[in-house]
Amino acid sequence: MQLSRLDLNLLVSLDVLLAECNVTRAAQRLGLSQPALSAQLKQLRDVFGDPLLIPIARGMTPTIRAEALRAPLREAIARLQGLVAEASPFDPLRADQVFRIVASDAIHNAVSTRFAARLAEWAPACRVALLSYEGGKTYEQMAAGEIDLWLGSRTSIPPNLHARPLYEEQFTCVMRHDHPLASQSVLDMESFCAAGHVLVSPSGNGFYGIVDESLLALGRRRRVAVSLSNFLLVPSLVGASDLIATVPSRLADAWSRQLALRPPPCEIGGFTVVMGWHARAHADPAQQWLRARIAGVAGPGV
Repeated sequence: MQLSRLDLNLLVSLDVLLAECNVTRAAQRLGLSQPALSAQLKQLRDVFGDPLLIPIARGMTPTIRAEALRAPLREAIARLQGLVAEASPFDPLRADQVFRIVASDAIHNAVSTRFAARLAEWAPACRVALLSYEGGKTYEQMAAGEIDLWLGSRTSIPPNLHARPLYEEQFTCVMRHDHPLASQSVLDMESFCAAGHVLVSPSGNGFYGIVDESLLALGRRRRVAVSLSNFLLVPSLVGASDLIATVPSRLADAWSRQLALRPPPCEIGGFTVVMGWHARAHADPAQQWLRARIAGVAGPGV
């Protein structure tokens, strides 16, 4: 294959096609019509002398040649984008772009909303989208430039992303102010285990979590009465019942006026919250600015 025959835009299209394995979805991501992308796919097949993507019942499946191209193609595009970015300084007062951040609602509450609240001051024409982690394609979306930052626990961030610690998180119990246990400055184990509990799990269908692991190590159990998929409903549910929730401490602090906060009756392992970013964004001045601001708002007392 001669490089002179290859339009570099075709490689960008191939990268997205390999990520989506669907011409319609890939065309939407690229801002192209489906016929235009189909024509590009035909050109790519001619250039590489390979079908690259073969139709199946739902979507398409990559050939062996296409699978071999996937990783080096991503790396090459990331390097080219980095070279262009290094030559383009970022002026937040003049910039007009959208930053996209993925995190749980608890971490968004602790970090991303602080950034969003001051964005108009720092970069008046820029916008930010705070997205939920939905699994599966997050890394591919970062590689494609559709997500800028992934905020999560250290163990949840893929090792092939760059990462920087933001803060250490612990757990706090929350309940209504007139809850029968609110009179205890420190919850005793018997009362804690006898109470009804709320658990937040990603699926909203989980009834066992890190608190239960800590209790099990002590030969204890609790009863989780309600499972939620996010933290949004915790204050209203706990505030109207005798249920207790054990939540990240930064989130609990935000609810301190409406709910009573108490330390749990046993040690519950905390976790480190980090931000992760793809190699393609590592040298980009706008992304460096974003990461510096996120680190700043995540610090204590900000």
